[in-house]
Amino acid sequence: MFTNYKYTVTERFLRYVQIDTQSDPLSKSFPSTEKQKDLGRLLVQELHEIGLSDVEMDEHGYVFATIPSNTSKDVPVICFCSHMDTSSDCSGTGVKPIIHMHYDGGDIELPEDNTVIKAALHPYLASKKGDDIITAAGNTLLGADDKAGVAEIMDAAYYLVAHPEIKHGTIRILFTPDEEVGRGVEKLDMKKLGASFGYTMDGGELGSLEDESFSADAAKIVIDGVSVHPGTAKDKLVSAIKIASEIIDALPKDSLSPETTEGRQGFIHPVRVSGIVEQAEIDFILRDFVTAKLRDHAEFLQNILDQVMAKYPAASAKLTVTEQYRNMKEVLNLHPQVTAYAEEAIRRAGVEPLKMIIRGGTDGSRLSFMGLPCPNIFTGEMALHGKSEYVSIQDMQKAVQTIVYLAQVWEEKA
Repeated sequence: MFTNYKYTVTERFLRYVQIDTQSDPLSKSFPSTEKQKDLGRLLVQELHEIGLSDVEMDEHGYVFATIPSNTSKDVPVICFCSHMDTSSDCSGTGVKPIIHMHYDGGDIELPEDNTVIKAALHPYLASKKGDDIITAAGNTLLGADDKAGVAEIMDAAYYLVAHPEIKHGTIRILFTPDEEVGRGVEKLDMKKLGASFGYTMDGGELGSLEDESFSADAAKIVIDGVSVHPGTAKDKLVSAIKIASEIIDALPKDSLSPETTEGRQGFIHPVRVSGIVEQAEIDFILRDFVTAKLRDHAEFLQNILDQVMAKYPAASAKLTVTEQYRNMKEVLNLHPQVTAYAEEAIRRAGVEPLKMIIRGGTDGSRLSFMGLPCPNIFTGEMALHGKSEYVSIQDMQKAVQTIVYLAQVWEEKA
């Protein structure tokens, strides 16, 4: 079906990554950075150029569009979704994408900051010998997470409009801000979206299909110490900073952390510490594939807090836990066809599906519990959130095919 097709995914991707859309986890606004709307405005323009209907970007930065049905069948409305923002872990300003044609399988030396992507540390990259690989220049992230997904959805939309002989139901397109800070669908109007089932395009290696994610809570400890002038502080001053460091030091060294766990093992992870003598805060993320275990992690953290604070009766502290998202598998188990159709589409693209779990979350995790069962499909994005990020052009093209075939499968099964 794609014989002699001139993909637009690469040129779109190269254009999108040069727009800085880094989100800000400390911002209280929505979206967390206005610059995310710069990409949103470009996507609205390009969606109009493709010929789609209902194209708009709302006040919150969500971009919507519709590919109208071209079949007489009653097909459920499906949605394809990707996020526009990039991680705050590495600069996304001044991204200079580089295409390494016919990659030779070895290390990739980048021109900036003496950055080298070592094949020995990236076995998937080494397996892409012969592919055309896109990287940044070495001083920024690339932004394949998730602009690869954005570009793939855009190219698939372009293909479907240009090939009306491919029958499909109504397709809704959604591009979101702030996924990287865990707020990607916080302001989303589900009625306006109007879809029954969805797919996030935000996965990694070729063929991967993720229908199981972490369940996630955020935890915050606020410590109130006693501030006294250091010259007269003996037996009076109680440093909230030192208490915070003692709490962190009491965490297990050989378990319950990202650096000591894998597979379906959960963790308690301090991600931010701030404060002065009088008051300090520690932000944690709690993660597990079994939702009930999040309560165990919170209780474990509370026990550490109680043990430490028992030594400082003049000080006080409080632990607050906030729900973030839940394991999408709990919803997708009720709608097995959503994942099954994705597996069929991946096979039609000539790729063997790889059922995987997400040691993290995507917009799909929250969307699933908002009424849109939503597994995650590969985009080719790899080595995320750092200067070694890369993507294979051939992987992106296969993702485009998968989207098109998936639209076709839903129509055929209706």
